[in-house]
Amino acid sequence: MTAAPADATRARATPAPPPAEGRLLREAVRRGRGPAALVLAATALGAAAAVTLPLALGRAVDLLIARADAGFWVLLCTALIATEVATDALVARTGGRTGAATTAWLRRRALAGFLAAPPAATTGTGLPTRLTANALDAGTAPVAAATAAAAGLAPLGGLAGLFLVDPWAGAAFVCGVPLLLLILRALLRDGRAALTTYQEEQGRMARLLTGALSGAATIAAAGTVRAEERRVLAPLAGMRAAGERTWRVQGRAAGLSGALMPLLVAAVLAVGGVRLVAGHLTPGDLLALSRYAVLAAGAGALAGALNGWVRAKAGTARVETVTALPPTPHGTRDLPPHGDGTLALHGVHVTRDGVPLLDSVTLTLPGGTTTALVGPSGSGKSLLAAVAGRLTDPDQGTVLLDGTDLRTLSADTLRHAVAYAFERPALFGATIADAVACGSLPEPELRRALRRAAADTFTDRLPHGPRTPLPEAPLSGGELQRLGLARAFTRPTRLLILDDATSSLDTVTAHLVARALTDTPGTRLTITHRLTTAAQSDQVVWLDGGRIRGTGPHSVLWRDPAYRAVFGAGAGGDAGAGADTVTDTGARRRSDVRTDVTSDVRTELPTDMRTDLHTGIRTDPRVDTGTGAVE
Repeated sequence: MTAAPADATRARATPAPPPAEGRLLREAVRRGRGPAALVLAATALGAAAAVTLPLALGRAVDLLIARADAGFWVLLCTALIATEVATDALVARTGGRTGAATTAWLRRRALAGFLAAPPAATTGTGLPTRLTANALDAGTAPVAAATAAAAGLAPLGGLAGLFLVDPWAGAAFVCGVPLLLLILRALLRDGRAALTTYQEEQGRMARLLTGALSGAATIAAAGTVRAEERRVLAPLAGMRAAGERTWRVQGRAAGLSGALMPLLVAAVLAVGGVRLVAGHLTPGDLLALSRYAVLAAGAGALAGALNGWVRAKAGTARVETVTALPPTPHGTRDLPPHGDGTLALHGVHVTRDGVPLLDSVTLTLPGGTTTALVGPSGSGKSLLAAVAGRLTDPDQGTVLLDGTDLRTLSADTLRHAVAYAFERPALFGATIADAVACGSLPEPELRRALRRAAADTFTDRLPHGPRTPLPEAPLSGGELQRLGLARAFTRPTRLLILDDATSSLDTVTAHLVARALTDTPGTRLTITHRLTTAAQSDQVVWLDGGRIRGTGPHSVLWRDPAYRAVFGAGAGGDAGAGADTVTDTGARRRSDVRTDVTSDVRTELPTDMRTDLHTGIRTDPRVDTGTGAVE
């Protein structure tokens, strides 16, 4: 076994400790601290105007009753009312703009964290819900914090005004404050728990719906629409329970505070009326008391402000699970300048949920060769392809490209050296050209990539050729795969990995693509279920149960009945028995590919192998399943 480079161990990044809970919330509030400070100042100014207004009104009423000049006090009341209106408008405008900006920032952070993390770490994150509803709630955090902090200013000012005008009236109001505090405490404690549960169930249902939509054709063909409806809607019961609990908590708080506040206002007015009759208060004082009682009763509005803060905290906590994903660590090294793309895996082991999916895989792909990776479903082929190009890291072992550990390479070097094409490629960009180029690409190179992937035959027929907008270009499964292949062909790479990327191509197109692959520089690793692809490869790696069962030419491996069974061939060696082909539309059908084998494979097989194919005589070479060597 070749030893890993000395700096490979140093390059293994130690996973960073998870960020402290609430870190993203603090960052969001800190990011919006300017607008939040403006909201806080405007709210405080509005509260000051609201607290001053009852005194001015009371003074104006007393002067008017006494037929004295009340012009100054009337103007002061007008100015105070205008200040309240202006501050409310400023808070609404600033809050809306700040919420939108913070939401956009949170979405970018979450998306960047998602893309930077290894694919294995992003499974089940429910990204769509976290980027939409949860991020929208989280975006209100700066303004919600300022609003919650300032929400008590007007009620406290009202309570102070009560004591200022008449201590007895203030004492009557204070009797109900402890009950109000208990209501608010219950809202904070129970409301957050119920809301968090609701958001979790909402995310679960979104994940199920996304999966169902991606497999809509399969569901329709299988006639399982009703069953899928039940499966997707299963979280509704949990959502309903959490939603009902949320509304019960909020309703109980609103109902109790709504019943308590009028009683307290009535108590203040009753005491004030008695004091007025006794001559201790003026009519203006009673008016001021009534206004201050309403302001103090506004402590019930704290429930709304605190509920907004609770929603912001719950939304931020959901988004933080994505932003806190550990990123894939990268080194700083470059590849040797004149490497031929030799790929070597040494003792690669991958475990998921305690189950070994790749077990002690040791493999070498010589530079400039084509290797076919075959095996039954679930044998670990896609995982091995992901490890080979460092879409995920092995738990044990090393992966070397031209003698350099992939973990020591810089991110730019790695992604320029390794290209992928997938079974279901995702296209991004406004047009087909944008999706293929993934950036700036000269027109001749774009055309060349499309031609090599046999995609120009249909892109040239589109209304605007490769510049056709993606929504205006309905694509079959085979056409989509050809565009994915064209994207992989846009740049020279040392390692090209095709993860079942030709499964939806018809036989003629697959042959054209295979010929283009042969002319592609560097090393090629292709997952395939096609017999002809395996036969035309320089070597075949036969994977079974996460272990390499055999490595060698297809003609040698073909002698093993178990290997023939991978392609659906019978024990007698009939290459066409049970083999599958896939049409360009993506529909799999059974067909007899005996002629294909005769023309493409048999001429490369030794004489005794031809006899085996004709007569059905079973050969049984010894296979060392422990080492993967074929004798």
